[in-house]
Amino acid sequence: MTRTTPRRPVDVEGLFPELAAYRATATRLHPRPGSPGVVDSSVGGPFLWPADEPWPVCTETHRRRYGDRTEDVRTTRRILAEAWARTPARGAEPGPTAEEGELLSSFKRGRHAPWLEDTDPIPLLAVAQLYRRDVPALGGPADRDLLQILWCPFDAHHGKHEPAVELRWRSAAEVGEVLAEQPEPVVVGSEGYVPSPCVLDPETVVEYQDFDLLPPDLQARIEEWEGDEDDQDEDSVLYWSDLSIAPGWKAGGFAPWTATDPTSVVCACGTSMELLITVASREWDGGSRSWIPLEDRATADAMDAGTPTHVTVGRWGSMNVFVCPKDAEHAPRFFFQG
Repeated sequence: MTRTTPRRPVDVEGLFPELAAYRATATRLHPRPGSPGVVDSSVGGPFLWPADEPWPVCTETHRRRYGDRTEDVRTTRRILAEAWARTPARGAEPGPTAEEGELLSSFKRGRHAPWLEDTDPIPLLAVAQLYRRDVPALGGPADRDLLQILWCPFDAHHGKHEPAVELRWRSAAEVGEVLAEQPEPVVVGSEGYVPSPCVLDPETVVEYQDFDLLPPDLQARIEEWEGDEDDQDEDSVLYWSDLSIAPGWKAGGFAPWTATDPTSVVCACGTSMELLITVASREWDGGSRSWIPLEDRATADAMDAGTPTHVTVGRWGSMNVFVCPKDAEHAPRFFFQG
């Protein structure tokens, strides 16, 4: 189904013409549950991966025996989705049956891979793949048309509390025989690192730079227009929530800075880096409901409506990936928010 972002509540450039200098286009990816294939752009779907190319692994030292079984995470989601979608029998309560509930309660975190040492290689998890045909403005090497994102689903890398992320760029036309079975780790440190299969419906939208990165005089005029905080309510139109940066998974545009002070990201070569993709925990929340697509309005408050990928970054935050526009071979930078 096509997803359509509602028109913004006001013409912000009409109010503040100088915002034109701080405008950018972004591609909202609109992931929704589905059954993508290797030739589709997707979140949590199978990759177009060459059969003769080794699947990337994590060898960084960290605990990898303990956590949730990947298979249990996927089974839990399937049972719950089916249970809440079906019509209960007369007199029965909605949701999982007693038998399903018993199975679900048996899935517990534990030492499910006791044979693994802390440095044993474990396969990275496939997170998302994007074809340039679906996201024409996608950054990266111009001679490659497919971006694949993988991560190690444990919070213990580079001395920080975050997953290790790897980007792979390739030319889809050069892939011959495709890997038949995609490797996965037996155990994940958090179920929020296991993306549920989603198809995408990319949509181009206009964004404006984060409020804190605007010139001080423009900030002051916007604040004056918004009025006193004590007079604002749920119907008030605010720059940060309604006019600036689109929520959810997206490519390009401006980065949401929800946990740290906004910053300009600079490559080691001295070039200002550009946002490649935002991996988000939610497609919307209470502060960004004006961005809910028209097609989702009627079901926006249903279970999992705003969390179709089931990905959770940090404490319901996001991961912003930046790349160098001058040289695509330069190392990307990752910023975790939340």
